[in-house]
Amino acid sequence: MGNFLFQFIDLLLQALTWLILIRVLITWIPNLDPFNPIVRLLRQATDPILEPARRIIPPIGGMDVSPIVVILILQGLQMLLRRLA
Repeated sequence: MGNFLFQFIDLLLQALTWLILIRVLITWIPNLDPFNPIVRLLRQATDPILEPARRIIPPIGGMDVSPIVVILILQGLQMLLRRLA
């Protein structure tokens, strides 16, 4: 049962990492409708983890680096989780 829990959490962390990466990539698409259902879904899924990071990490040269930091933290958590499993 414990192994299943570790795998499930690992899968959630991986999915969140991909969602953040996709969200970052779609910001490079010009004239993308912010009310597009896919864009809204990505924002709703990633804002709860990105917003606290944005409050702590200021933009550097006008660039929001919080997604990079959050992805690094998620990857670190995955590595730790895999060692514990």
